[in-house]
Amino acid sequence: MTNAEFEKITAQSVKELPEFFKNKMDNMAIIVSETPSKSMERKMGRGLLGLYEGVPLSERGYAYSGFMPDKITLFKKNIESICSTEEEVKKKILHVVMHEIAHHFGITDEELREQGIY
Repeated sequence: MTNAEFEKITAQSVKELPEFFKNKMDNMAIIVSETPSKSMERKMGRGLLGLYEGVPLSERGYAYSGFMPDKITLFKKNIESICSTEEEVKKKILHVVMHEIAHHFGITDEELREQGIY
C-alpha cells in the first residue's frame, strides 16, 4: 500500500469516528510514519502500532494555552505487517486511532484492559 493510500484510509477512519470522539478531540494532529524511531521502540517495545503524545484532556487546567497540538502517530509498516488485506488495514487503523484517542481523554492502557476494550 502506498503512503497516499494509507493516509487516505486514515483520514476516512477519522471521519467515521463517532461524533462523541470527534467533538472531544481538541488541538490534535494525526500523522502517519513508516516506523517508530529506535528510541521509541526501546521505550515502548517493538511492534508499536500507534503513539499518543501530548497533554491529555484530563490533565489540562486553566493554564493550558499556547501548547503545540497533541499528536497521534500511526506506524504504517507495523500496522501492515499484522494485516493481510486492505480491509484488515482499515479496521486496524480505526482501532489504533480510537485507542490513541482514549489516551487523549486520559485513559491508560491498564484502564482499557480492565474495561475489556483493549
